Amino acid sequence: MPIIVNLDVMMAKRKMSLNELSEKVDLTLANLSILKTGKAKAIRFSTLEAICKALDCQPGDILEYTEK
Repeated sequence: MPIIVNLDVMMAKRKMSLNELSEKVDLTLANLSILKTGKAKAIRFSTLEAICKALDCQPGDILEYTEK
């Protein structure tokens, strides 16, 4: 997939665990894990907004486009 999810990188920079992020953004661990591993097919803007707010970052810090 040409969209790379760098959620784990931002979480490490902010020293935040998946459990902490899950609680802050009100998403299940399973859904966050799917997103973190790059297996998600889509993401809602509201979810992206909540993650960016919790991690104090921009969408471009989490999502990256690369050509195959």
